[in-house]
Amino acid sequence: MDIAIAGGTGTLGSRVAEELRTRGHRVRVLSRRSPEYPVDLTTGEGLIDALAGCDVLVDAANGHGTAKGAARTLVDGSRRLLAAARAVGVQHHVCVSIVGCDMVPMGYMQVKAEQEWVVREGRVPWTIVRATQFHELLASALASAAKWGVVPVPRARLRTVACMEAAWVVADVAEGVPHRGRIEVCGPEDTDVREMARVWRNVTGRKAVLMPMPLPGRMGQALRAGALTVERPDVRGTMSFGEWLRTEQVWASVAGLR
Repeated sequence: MDIAIAGGTGTLGSRVAEELRTRGHRVRVLSRRSPEYPVDLTTGEGLIDALAGCDVLVDAANGHGTAKGAARTLVDGSRRLLAAARAVGVQHHVCVSIVGCDMVPMGYMQVKAEQEWVVREGRVPWTIVRATQFHELLASALASAAKWGVVPVPRARLRTVACMEAAWVVADVAEGVPHRGRIEVCGPEDTDVREMARVWRNVTGRKAVLMPMPLPGRMGQALRAGALTVERPDVRGTMSFGEWLRTEQVWASVAGLR
């Protein structure tokens, strides 16, 4: 199949592209800086040419900056993607989203929930793949905070998943028929951010102080209650956060010896 991936240079999109190529599909990576298929979701520039002849469109684009800025890429951009996809005859729109985005009163999450609504109301057959937070995202956030010697850690239940395992699910969905529904994928462990921070510190050997950080209001209540987790996912990953960290440490050591 010919499959286009919006956001195909990102953390998830690049892995989805790699996996689909491995499976023998012809993949088009769509992004502002793509040498072959440059597109701009905020204006629609390049979309018709980039999608012409494609069977499937995977939207793994990210929004950055403020919620308003993210909405221009994810919500308005989805409308442009869907209009272009319908115009050229794309048969399946796969939207990558976040577990619990409609349950957490946070700007970016609300943008993702609105993006899902746009996809559901669109006229291109669709499937939404919701994933929990990636191990990579949590590790990066902890490492960034640790540069200052103190890592604020709120109480929040998570089931983080390895990005590559989420990419396998997205690739499976892209190969299949539209569900006109959601598929949810999460990691194997239901745990707390504070425990995950302790695991991260032990595995990486970082000396940063872990400082409890209260999250008041509805957002804190939602995170403590597990709004970003899913009890009965359609797909459950197999690699825990600790296992993923240890694997990353081994690869880093091997790379350092070269």
